[in-house]
This record gives sequence, structure tokens and C-alpha cells, in this order.
Amino acid sequence: MRISRRSLLAFVWSMVVPVAAASAAIPGAGDGGDVPLAGAAQQAMLWVVRHGDHRGRPFVIVDKRQAHIHVFEPSGARVGATPVLIGLTAGDRDAVPNFGDRSVASLTAHERTTPAGRFDSEPGRNDKGEAIVWFDYDAALAIHRLRPAPAHERRPQRMASADAAERRITYGCVVVPVAFYHDVIAPTLGRRRGVVYVLPEQGTLEAMLRGAEVALRTP
Repeated sequence: MRISRRSLLAFVWSMVVPVAAASAAIPGAGDGGDVPLAGAAQQAMLWVVRHGDHRGRPFVIVDKRQAHIHVFEPSGARVGATPVLIGLTAGDRDAVPNFGDRSVASLTAHERTTPAGRFDSEPGRNDKGEAIVWFDYDAALAIHRLRPAPAHERRPQRMASADAAERRITYGCVVVPVAFYHDVIAPTLGRRRGVVYVLPEQGTLEAMLRGAEVALRTP
């Protein structure tokens, strides 16, 4: 059975409605004090600000290796960071073509990745009318809050785990704690266009940033 892209979105997001109690127990769900900005994430932030690649917009860096998100004001000041849920399978390849028109049953484990790269984001709403932040609309990929899911997926427990590998479960979206979405994502990327940088796991950060730099110079 084939389902439309909108139907798939409704299915995915209905699996995952806010769970405030779960997010309250998650380390780093507030100002990011328990989520250090270091390594590749720090290098990427410094590069973005130095080159002005975000063009005066708020931006986020998703560190897939650590399963963390860091949120920044246009000035480069970090306003929050938290552990996140990301795609089930590691990998940097592009989003699955026609992902939104595929049946859920047809999605293999290796297709459930969070693609690496630079994405222009924009606030939007899902089929339930709930606020989200798109970073790849055509591939149905967004930053959204944690919602209930089948018990066997253990999403709240995965979110709270100190093991980054435990936080791999989504179809490719970046899932944040409920309180973090309301307190950090909504006031920044939820109000205007922004930029989402998803750091590579297999390729190099330098190659990704070189690609962004070329795009920046292109009229």
C-alpha cells in the first residue's frame, strides 16, 4: 500500500504528543550547561560566525556523533543545547528520494538516517497543526518535540540515556525534549527562517564547510 507524503507525516508524528515529564528529566534540556560545546561542533560554530554563512539568522548545529543539538542566536551566542533523538542508522548520505511518498513498510533501516549538510530552515506545522521547524521539507525532515510512541521504542528513556547510540531511533527527524522546544527552539527558529548544520559522521567537517563556502560565493 502506498500512502501520500502528508499521510506519512501524520503517521510518524502521531507516534512520537508532548511528554513534559519525560523531558524534565533529560540532562541538558535547559540552557545546555550539561552539553559542552566542543570538538567539531565548536569548530563549526566558529566557522559559521567568522564567514557569516548564516546571513544574520539564528542557527543550530546538530552533532550526530554525540546526538546533541546546539542552538545559537545570529550573534553566535549559544542559547541552549540538549541531547536529541536522531535517525536510526548512522550515515551522511542525502535524504531518501521521495521519502514522503513511500509507504512506512517500505522504509529500510539504512534509509532511516539524518542526512548531513547545511539546510535552510523555516517554521511550519505538521498535519496535526503542531508547530515544527522544517529543515528539509521535500524529505519530510524537521526538528520537533518528543511525543508518545509505541512503548517498545522507549523514546523517553532513550532521550535520557547518556549513551548517544541509544538516541538513534527516528526516521531522520531531529527530536528534542518538549520543554526545550518551547523554551529554546520556538523563540529562535520557530519564529523566522534559520540555518541547520548537521555535522557529518563519515565524511569530514572540512569538506562539508568547503561545500557551504562555495555555495556562499555563488550569486
